Amino acid sequence: MKSTLTEIQQRFDNEVARFSNLETGQISTVDATLSLELLTQAATAICPEAKQVLDLGCGAGNFTLKLLEQIPDLNCTLIDLSLPMLEKANERISNVSKGKITAIQTDFLNMELTDDTFDIVVTGAAMHHLRTDEEWEMVFSKIYKSLKKGGCFWISDLIKHDHPAIDQLMWKRYSVYLEGVGGKEYQENVFDYIAKEDTPRSVMYQLEVLQKVGFSYVDVLHKNSNFSVFGGIK
Repeated sequence: MKSTLTEIQQRFDNEVARFSNLETGQISTVDATLSLELLTQAATAICPEAKQVLDLGCGAGNFTLKLLEQIPDLNCTLIDLSLPMLEKANERISNVSKGKITAIQTDFLNMELTDDTFDIVVTGAAMHHLRTDEEWEMVFSKIYKSLKKGGCFWISDLIKHDHPAIDQLMWKRYSVYLEGVGGKEYQENVFDYIAKEDTPRSVMYQLEVLQKVGFSYVDVLHKNSNFSVFGGIK
C-alpha cells in the first residue's frame, strides 16, 4: 500500500536540509545541477519579461532561487505539502528577492489556482506523487489554465519507461548511481521510499497529457536514466 499524504508530509518535514543545497541539488537525482540549469534557463528564455512564477512542490526553494539569478525580484507563489519546507523556501528567497512571496501549504489535488496568472510554472521532484490518470490530467489542466498565454511549464522529475526492458535497464543504472553516491544501504533506502510513495510516469505519457489539456508546444530538454526535464508552452 502506498503512503498517505500525511505520511509523505511527515517525511518531508524532516528532510529540509536535503533540499536546501543550491550547488548540488538533490544528490538522489541524476544530473541534479544540470536539470536546475536547463529548466530555469529554458523558462527565462521563453519568458524573459516574466513577473509571476509558481513553484509547485517547491521544497526549500532551489528552482525559484535559480530563476531569481536570471530574473531578479520575481513575484513568487510557493506551494508545498510541508510547512517546514515552505518556511525554509520563504526564508531563502526573501534573502535575495524584493518580490512578493506567497506561500501556500496544500497538495496538488486541492490547490486552487487563478486563471491567466503566471508567466512561469516550475516543479521539481513532485509530480511523481500523482497516482491516477484522472489526477495527472486534472493537475496539468489546472496548471495550463493558471498560465498566461505564452507562459511555460517545466518539469524536472523522476520518470519510468513504458517498455519493460528499458524500464528495467534504467532502474539498474539508477541503482548503480545511488550506490556510487552513498553505498548499498543508501540505494536501498531511496528505492524503499520510491516504492512506498511514488508512482512516476514516462515522459511520453506526460507529454501526451500536456498536449491533451491544451499546451501548444511540448519538448524534452534532458533525459538520463530515471530522470528528465521537459514541459510545454501555452
